[in-house]
Amino acid sequence: MSTTVTPFSFVVDGERVTEGLLAVAKNLEGAGPEALLDFFFVQDIDQGGLRALEDLASAAEEKRIKVILRGVNVEIYKVMKLSRLTERYTFVN
Repeated sequence: MSTTVTPFSFVVDGERVTEGLLAVAKNLEGAGPEALLDFFFVQDIDQGGLRALEDLASAAEEKRIKVILRGVNVEIYKVMKLSRLTERYTFVN
């Protein structure tokens, strides 16, 4: 008998980025070893969203959960790079 672990996944709403990221940070407890966040619908990010990304990274590090961001556009990636957040996440297309 084998067990398959399905990663925790969440689609980030482009209209409610901050709220979505804060909700994910609060619900990481049962996420398992990885959490996948789909950023496909996110076109830009504000200061609140950046703070929420920082909070999420801290919560994930505390719980030793790897957070994978999928579909992050170039502009958001550049903002995350300038904010020194890129090293705290894994990125996939």
